[in-house]
Amino acid sequence: MSKSSLPPVPFLLVDDLDENLLSLEAVLRREGLEVLKATSGVEALEILLRKEVALALLDVQMPEMDGFELAETMRGNERTRRIPIIFLTAGSTDRTRRFRGYETGAVDFLQKPLEPDILRSKCDVFFDLYRQRQQIAEQRDILAASAEENSRLLKESQQYAAALKDADRRKDEFLATLAHELRNPLAPISNSVAILSSNKSPPLVREQALGMMERQVKQMVRLVDDLMDVARITRGKIVLKPEPIELGDVLHSAIEISQPLISQFGHRLIVDLPISPVRLNADFTRLSQVFSNLMNNAAKYSEPGREIRLSASVRDGFVAVSIRDQGIGLTQETIARVFEMFAQADGSLERAHGGLGVGLTLVKALIEMHKGSIAVTSEGPGKGSEFVVRLPVSHAIAPIVEAEAPIEPETSAAKGLRILIIEDNEALAQTTGWMVEMLGHDYRMAHNGPDAIGMAKAYLPDVIMMDIGLPGMNGYDLCALMKKEPHLKDTVFIAQTGWGQDEHRLRAREAGFDHHLVKPVYVELLQDLLGGIETGLVKA
Repeated sequence: MSKSSLPPVPFLLVDDLDENLLSLEAVLRREGLEVLKATSGVEALEILLRKEVALALLDVQMPEMDGFELAETMRGNERTRRIPIIFLTAGSTDRTRRFRGYETGAVDFLQKPLEPDILRSKCDVFFDLYRQRQQIAEQRDILAASAEENSRLLKESQQYAAALKDADRRKDEFLATLAHELRNPLAPISNSVAILSSNKSPPLVREQALGMMERQVKQMVRLVDDLMDVARITRGKIVLKPEPIELGDVLHSAIEISQPLISQFGHRLIVDLPISPVRLNADFTRLSQVFSNLMNNAAKYSEPGREIRLSASVRDGFVAVSIRDQGIGLTQETIARVFEMFAQADGSLERAHGGLGVGLTLVKALIEMHKGSIAVTSEGPGKGSEFVVRLPVSHAIAPIVEAEAPIEPETSAAKGLRILIIEDNEALAQTTGWMVEMLGHDYRMAHNGPDAIGMAKAYLPDVIMMDIGLPGMNGYDLCALMKKEPHLKDTVFIAQTGWGQDEHRLRAREAGFDHHLVKPVYVELLQDLLGGIETGLVKA
């Protein structure tokens, strides 16, 4: 704070003559000085009861209460006893009068008429002393405020450190869980590979091993998809596709997804939905994902043979969907963090049935993107849980979509497609080739851009399946270059990549790709796509 912003320094002038007061004020006038004037001792005491002053200049000869009596009164009061006093007198200044003045606490005794320079120099001392006291008090207040702020910052930093420590602990737990969850499907896949590599296994066992590998790969893909969804939401990359839908259709879709798990544990699902249609303006796929996730949790974290109740009710423009189970329940501590990233309930069933701890984070984010909310209650461990999702009801009428008649595939003999597979991972290129060959098509392989360009001229492929992360020239640039070749003008270009976000699909389309497949590509999806290209049902 600058000196000019400090409060003014108050001086008290006491004299029974107004002209003397005006003269003193004129002599002492300076920036930052506040002059308080009194014409009697009584008036001076009234001022001193209201204001603190830096210096009192007292005339000695005053009626009723002279300067000495006023000074003695000031010395007798705790509030005013330390105020410096300078006596001003036009009378005698003999030794006796001076001794009495100093005895009352005076710091000086000046004879009238006053020398202005001497008076100012003496008063300046007390002005500066008082100003220093103000500055010291200000610094003390600043230091006290700084200490309080430092204490607050220290407390906040300790809270941040604790939060970081907790986040680091949950990250370590998540990485350990991720390693465990990925090893779970990898182990049977490894075993199945060994079984298939051996000629000693009977056909039935080999068939079962293949089915097991397919299921475990899908489980790994599901784990990665969950992580990618959370990452996309965190970065604001997920865009909902709202449309008029009916809640009953969404819930029945979710039930279809969760029913195998519910049946696996022998649970009984009780559904209680409103008779009248409940209309929403929402993303059908994402809401189906939300409710299937909640029902899967209810199934996994309940002992076999329990009851799961799915119900819904409409009130005040919102529909509340409840999923209640008779499972392991939740502590209040777990409820407080259950929607946090990587949070998991500390229960044996949770550990036994796996999960990365991102599902409920994803559920909450998707619900909030729909302008809804989700809450969880539980009476404690072993007493089950209830998740309630609230969504705004829409008055728009969901369109009636008539089921399309199934399209019968052409029965004419198919000669198969010529497919050029461009993939730098030789193992992946070979297995992809085996897949397309199994589907009745012919294939060639290239592992980089130049080889692919040369092979395409000789092979004249109907379809090119291309990886994006190729050495030297990436898939986007290679596709754009090959699309310009006249002999490839009718060729269908398919991007086959591990990048599945919307921006990657858009970039692939801009580069000239006709289709975009995310690795690993399921044989059913590949069969449908290639079959559609072959029969002309799928357009480039």
